[in-house]
Amino acid sequence: MESAQALQRCFGQTHISVVALASQYFICRADVGPLLVLSLRGHYMAATARSSLIFFLIGMSLLLQACSDEAARSSRTAFHSHDITGAAYGGNWRMPDTSGAWVDQSILQGKLSYIFFGFAQCPDVCPTTMLELAQVKAALGEQGQDLQVIFVTVDPERDTPEIMRAYLDSFDTHAIGLVGSPQELATMAREFKVFYQKVPVGDDGLYTMDHSAGGYIFDRNGTLRLYAPYGMAVQNLTQDMQQLLND
Repeated sequence: MESAQALQRCFGQTHISVVALASQYFICRADVGPLLVLSLRGHYMAATARSSLIFFLIGMSLLLQACSDEAARSSRTAFHSHDITGAAYGGNWRMPDTSGAWVDQSILQGKLSYIFFGFAQCPDVCPTTMLELAQVKAALGEQGQDLQVIFVTVDPERDTPEIMRAYLDSFDTHAIGLVGSPQELATMAREFKVFYQKVPVGDDGLYTMDHSAGGYIFDRNGTLRLYAPYGMAVQNLTQDMQQLLND
């Protein structure tokens, strides 16, 4: 009964009996009489009426296995993050890191990469994100070393390379900080469709920064795969990272 119901669900026709579903594979040829023809992912079988039952049972078993394989594939490709594979974001950029070395998209090759934009004096979103990414790395165990975090400052006026390096080291000593000029930042932000702006606080010249939250996840081929919105559960983010690492 359970197998029959599974087969009906696979066909998307739960209101039709398995016998009725199977009947569409029966044809009649004048030379040999009734035939059962099964087309199962490349497996084609034909049998006369005497052996139809045997082939029918074998065929249904293969079909159920094919359905099970398809369900497993669907499960592996379901992400908690937003799947944006193929989106034209972040394809061409170049920024200096905290050591002054120039970095471009080639750094994404060979590692799973999480890129996001923020600033050192951010009161909540940025430190929370960095802390959660540290937790993700820990949860990944040895595979955590294959995840690189790339933090792009949206406040180059205050975030000097030295300040950015000290800030990142308090969460992840392997994190990469990018500190460019206002023009270089504007160019990279356009590549990622990221919003940021200076917001004055009071009348004494102080300010904070509004900016897009969330991160862009690239696979080890340097292909943009996911957008992880701010506030995702660490467990869900870890599962997405794990899935990409295992692909």
